[in-house]
Amino acid sequence: MLYDMIVPAYKNGLGALSAQLDKALATGAENGVGEMQLIVARLAPDMFPLASQVRFSCLQAIQPPTRLGAIGAPTLTDDATDFAGLQAQIAATLTWLDTVDAATLDADPDRAVSFDLPNGMVFDMTARAYVRDWAQPQFYFHLVAAYSILRHMGIPLGKVDYVGYMMAYLRPGTPPSA
Repeated sequence: MLYDMIVPAYKNGLGALSAQLDKALATGAENGVGEMQLIVARLAPDMFPLASQVRFSCLQAIQPPTRLGAIGAPTLTDDATDFAGLQAQIAATLTWLDTVDAATLDADPDRAVSFDLPNGMVFDMTARAYVRDWAQPQFYFHLVAAYSILRHMGIPLGKVDYVGYMMAYLRPGTPPSA
């Protein structure tokens, strides 16, 4: 149950982010927006830049399985300095997610999970509450922040770029006409 709530969702989201970065790099090259301009772009002065949002998206996909017992997670300590580095972080995370054992994550949804934040706050909750109330919102926050930064920088992204994986579920004959 917990595995199904997080691992497939994280793989879908990171796959979409990877495709968004590819589109951003191509669009930037066509329009004179350099790779470094995109890497350091942010929505507000007090928000983290694109490179941090990508790394945080990866970390938010790594931390929940790790806190629920998964092992062998990649270490992502620094922001990437180019798009190849961003893609490498995503690829490492996706590769590791493929190794996560569902039985380990699903062992006991009511087991205790504790974690602390750098500001000293400590949270105690069940695994189920952790996934629902912390893990999922944190992952999507950083994923949307990265998407929003790219949109802010003029990259022509739309909903299909964010949830393109949903096309696998589209009922035949129901797409809107152009």
